[in-house]
Amino acid sequence: MPLAPFASSDLMLAYLGQWRTLRGHLSRRTGSRDLAEEALQETWVRLATMRDPPAGVQDKHAFLLRLAGNIAIDLLRRERRHTARCLSDETLLGEIADHAPSPEAYALHRDELRALVRALLALPAKPRTALLLNRCDGLGHAEIADRLGVSASMVAKYLAQALRHCRDSLRAL
Repeated sequence: MPLAPFASSDLMLAYLGQWRTLRGHLSRRTGSRDLAEEALQETWVRLATMRDPPAGVQDKHAFLLRLAGNIAIDLLRRERRHTARCLSDETLLGEIADHAPSPEAYALHRDELRALVRALLALPAKPRTALLLNRCDGLGHAEIADRLGVSASMVAKYLAQALRHCRDSLRAL
């Protein structure tokens, strides 16, 4: 891209002299040194391609701050729009992840379930019934006692017996 005749003007010299100051100002304004650097490059390109000096520029420093600041704001807005449209890697992986258990986990859980069923079948009728009424139907000790025709303390003993038996059976796997 050929440089315009205005590129060697006082405004371009002011840009070169204030480059570090502009970079610091833009870094603070955008919160990103990379965006500040990009805005400075774009400012250079705009200055280099100007055909005529802007009319009425009295304060070169203020003009450069305004020009670079506006460019930085445009870049920041563009980056925010882009970020809002993009999915993070975690989100993307979460969307495509298969939450079904693996075949190995399925087989392991199936084996544990079979062992639990065998353990329950090995229990006497009242402890097994007490455990199933409590864990599957959500009944309390008093309700189970009424159904089985025993005391609530006996229900507690049945549950303890059934849980111990199931625990020991599953530990043996």
